[in-house]
Amino acid sequence: MIPKSFVQELLGRADIVDVIESHLPLKRAGTNLVACCPFHNEKTPSFTVSPSKQFYHCFGCGAHGSAIGFLMEYSGYGYVEAIKELASRVGMQVPEIAARVDTGHSAGVGSDVEQLTDVLQRAAQFYKAELKRSERAIAYLKSRGLTGDIAARFHLGYAPAGWQNLNAAFDNYQARSLVDAGLVIQGEDGKRYDRFRDRIMFPIVSQRGQVIGFGGRVLDKSEPKYLNSPETPVFEKGRELYGLPQARRPIRDAGRVLVVEGYMDVVALAQFEVGYVCAALGTATTPWHVQKLLRQTDEIVFCFDGDTAGRKAAWRALENSVAHLQDGKQIKFLFLPEQDDPDSFVRREGKAAFETLIDAAMPLSEFALKHLTATVDMGSAEGRAKFLQDAKPLVKQISAPIFALMLRKRIAELAGITQTELEQRLELKTPRRGNEVPARVARTRAWLASSHDDLRRALA
Repeated sequence: MIPKSFVQELLGRADIVDVIESHLPLKRAGTNLVACCPFHNEKTPSFTVSPSKQFYHCFGCGAHGSAIGFLMEYSGYGYVEAIKELASRVGMQVPEIAARVDTGHSAGVGSDVEQLTDVLQRAAQFYKAELKRSERAIAYLKSRGLTGDIAARFHLGYAPAGWQNLNAAFDNYQARSLVDAGLVIQGEDGKRYDRFRDRIMFPIVSQRGQVIGFGGRVLDKSEPKYLNSPETPVFEKGRELYGLPQARRPIRDAGRVLVVEGYMDVVALAQFEVGYVCAALGTATTPWHVQKLLRQTDEIVFCFDGDTAGRKAAWRALENSVAHLQDGKQIKFLFLPEQDDPDSFVRREGKAAFETLIDAAMPLSEFALKHLTATVDMGSAEGRAKFLQDAKPLVKQISAPIFALMLRKRIAELAGITQTELEQRLELKTPRRGNEVPARVARTRAWLASSHDDLRRALA
């Protein structure tokens, strides 16, 4: 791990204005500098850089951080990569510190977070080295159309068959940290064995570029097809997305993000230069996923299989999305032919055909109304009443005023009632008028018009 003292010294030497100005033009506004935010689309500058406090903050999307954070957000660097890039700018040498690994049994219920990430990083290095040694694993990846370059980009590895292969990677296979990191399972009889065996390994990387878990895929027809790391002090499935660190720059360039269901889908699409893609980690899409992605881009496209299971998963994603949807943002749904997943489709049809499907993805409102009307008889009063009751919990979650207004109008039309009747019967609050300025935008405008003292207080 890189010492905190070095990071502090590095941030003290580097000038965040120089770092950010090398990527986008800044304009003076009092003692600070402003620009249109590079992390979301806007016409009025709300992205602020403070030379005195050495941080950036966007009053529009909430993005903020230090020079290191900017390089991670803007350039897609991992935490260590960003530090090395910043250090090279100011002529500092990053110290190489060997990973610390617990060699005893003194750790409590949860090992030190820094220690767990060290352990996981060492395991990732071991799996990566084992992939180079396994002709069978290499042949499998080649059969899936993957090149060595893409395997290296995602740091793919291989967990060999056998019960205690990690014994070769760690000095003490009995260390508590191996269990706490989710790498080793300890049975009731006290015996230990590797969690991942004979699987292609997909390291899961945090926003800071640290390995926090793994997904493992079998090479044959064995079950389960995918095996994920358990929840640990450094890994919470519902808050992480596979491939997001690698996708950050392509997402910004494309203006959208594609969310798929599997690790291999992410890697295969990246192989075909569809880089703006990430995947949920063996769990349904969560509100945290949606919030995180809407900070990255204005358009999310969820991609699911076209079968019944895929549509159920899509509906769960919709339910977890509507409360966080903002006017000006879009959430769409793409359903592939039942025999396909993104991996198989892009390999057979190519990038252009796949992106044509993405372009034609179904808007959230259209998917919602199709789903709600699919199982009721809209030609009967009873069916329309059931439709309204099913729509009620969904509509009540929507906070985006213009979108809420449009959807309510359409629901009322389908049900054969007025919008006023709809809002009265479903006990809905009247949405804010579309011409009202959102509070956050109003605050930004006021801030931009403020004096020198007001600017200082706004950034305090």
